[in-house]
Amino acid sequence: MKGTKTLLLSIALMAATALSSPAQASSTERFAHCMADSLNGKERKQLAGWIFFAMAAHPEISPYSQVTDEMRLQRDKEVGALITRLLTQDCPQQFVMAQKENPQSVEKAFEMLGQVAMQELMTNPAVGQALSSYSRFTDFSKINSLMAQ
Repeated sequence: MKGTKTLLLSIALMAATALSSPAQASSTERFAHCMADSLNGKERKQLAGWIFFAMAAHPEISPYSQVTDEMRLQRDKEVGALITRLLTQDCPQQFVMAQKENPQSVEKAFEMLGQVAMQELMTNPAVGQALSSYSRFTDFSKINSLMAQ
């Protein structure tokens, strides 16, 4: 079990390092950090909810969700207004610089923003418990013996 905890700690440290801002940040990183810094907790939850709504549209997942078309439309409107504000009011210079550096860097910045939004939900104890409940059925002795090789 100690090896597994070490592995989980290493993953957490890598994630924290990836979210930290290096001294010589690229325009993509500056843009992503600007957007993340411009969001409050409610807005991060809105983004995470929007991601959930989008995933719930998958035909194999939709039977497990109660997301309606009206709910999805309302969230789309909220996120559309939020993205417009982020790009045109909160981070216009960073957006333009990232776009000039590489149009694909904007996509990368939005991926980073999605990670920040999901992090807002992942810190909730109920979510953490739900995500770790599989461990009741995981054979850690097999995993630890493999890690010891």
